[in-house]
Amino acid sequence: MSQEKSLNTPLLVITGPTASGKTGLATQLSAKINGEIISADSRQVFKRMDIGTGKDLFDYEVDGKKIPYHLIDICNPGDDFNLYLFQKKYAEAVDEIIEKEAVPVLCGGTGLYIEAVTLKGYDEVWIPRNESLREELYSLELNQLLDFYKHLAPNKLEQLEGISHRERSLIRAIEIEHFLKFKPQTDYHPINFKELPTYNFALSIDKETRWNKIEKRLDERLKEGMIEEVEGLLKDIDDKKLRSYGLEYRHITEYLLGECSYEEMRTVLLKSIQQFSKRQMTWFRRMEKKTTLHWVPVEWEMNKKMDFVLEKVQELNF
Repeated sequence: MSQEKSLNTPLLVITGPTASGKTGLATQLSAKINGEIISADSRQVFKRMDIGTGKDLFDYEVDGKKIPYHLIDICNPGDDFNLYLFQKKYAEAVDEIIEKEAVPVLCGGTGLYIEAVTLKGYDEVWIPRNESLREELYSLELNQLLDFYKHLAPNKLEQLEGISHRERSLIRAIEIEHFLKFKPQTDYHPINFKELPTYNFALSIDKETRWNKIEKRLDERLKEGMIEEVEGLLKDIDDKKLRSYGLEYRHITEYLLGECSYEEMRTVLLKSIQQFSKRQMTWFRRMEKKTTLHWVPVEWEMNKKMDFVLEKVQELNF
């Protein structure tokens, strides 16, 4: 592919809060424009974490056509995955997609990951694990981790939005800030990103509809075997490690270990996911201050959503 063609390839970003229908829109669009999905989800990288992370792989077949995807099922449960690895894998996926003369469609709800590859201002560097620091951090409770981060990086508190409830992400954030504060700049290893014309779209959904969809989806996933999924993972992963993978894995682990009843687990999990969706919306509103974000009403029919997206990039020849 020519350099000119590469630079004219658009990057479409489809994001929004949990349960808003991101994957469905992204895959339908991809089927129409020869697109390939790059997942912007911090947990869908893990194998065997299917129901709890909402992979919804059935959405990746549209009218009998399989939509290629990247950054899903690339790590084993228990492995570490961080922002740098996402940036590295993202850059590799973009190169691969452009080489095939397809269109990259970045889809997911992890705002930090999306901003890290679409906006300026993020350190595109390898920041190594600090095992001695991690040993200290693993002994801390969530509120203590928050205090640790706030003391370490008081001027970067906005980066806690969306991750303040997740131990694993907080530990990595502390590790990064510790490195930036105490290690020399010469330790950095930058990643080369292709700068593509980028169009950001987010699903717009009111609070009541969003919370109702979250409750319906939670009950569906519990029936589909989400508890059994966590039970299987517990056989191979330390329970503390599994809890760090997010709300579903934390609260279902508590239930399986007899720390709460089923009803208590469901009630707390539902409330936690609803609050998480609120934090996602806060992140997207903040993201609007840095870049243009086109909002797509969730109640629109799929064809209307796709027409809206394509009208925004109509000057590009797919």
